[in-house]
Amino acid sequence: MSVSAVQSTTENQTNNDWRASPTVLVKRLPHSEGLALPQYETALAAGCDVRAALVKPMILRPGERFMVPTGIAIALPPGWEAQMRPRSGLAAKHGISLVNTPGTIDADYRGEIKVILINHGSEEFAINRGDRIGQMVIAPVWQANFEEVDDLDETARGAGGFGSTGV
Repeated sequence: MSVSAVQSTTENQTNNDWRASPTVLVKRLPHSEGLALPQYETALAAGCDVRAALVKPMILRPGERFMVPTGIAIALPPGWEAQMRPRSGLAAKHGISLVNTPGTIDADYRGEIKVILINHGSEEFAINRGDRIGQMVIAPVWQANFEEVDDLDETARGAGGFGSTGV
C-alpha cells in the first residue's frame, strides 16, 4: 500500500466511527521469511500472535530477559497503538512474561517490533524460530491536553492509592 493509500485509510478512519477496524500495514524484514504474519487464532480473539524471528534457537534462563525479534515492522494509523502482551499459556506453564507489559508500540514507530521476554520460572526455557512469543492488541488511543492548575477537586478517595482500598 502506498503512502497516499495510508493517508486515505487514515482519513476514512478519522471520519468514521472509532470502532472501525484499522488497517495495519506490515513490512516483513528479511529474517522473517517463511514465518506467519501476526494472526488471530480464534474468531473473537483480542490479540494476534507474533512469532520469534530467531536465526537459531536460544535458551532463556531463570531471571533472564531478552529482546526477541519478530522480523516485522508496522505502520498504524494516527489515533491507534499496538500493545504487546504476554501469552497466558507461556506465563501459566513456564513463567514466561514480558518485562514491560503491556508494551506500547506508537503509531509513528517504524522499527522492528521486538518482544522483551523474561523468565520468571525456575527452569530454562527454549525459544525457537516461529514460536508464538507474544500477543499484539491494536487499540484506539487519545492524546490528552494537559492544563496546569493550583488545586485539584476533592474526591472521597483523595490521595489514597497503592493498596489503600485493601488487598
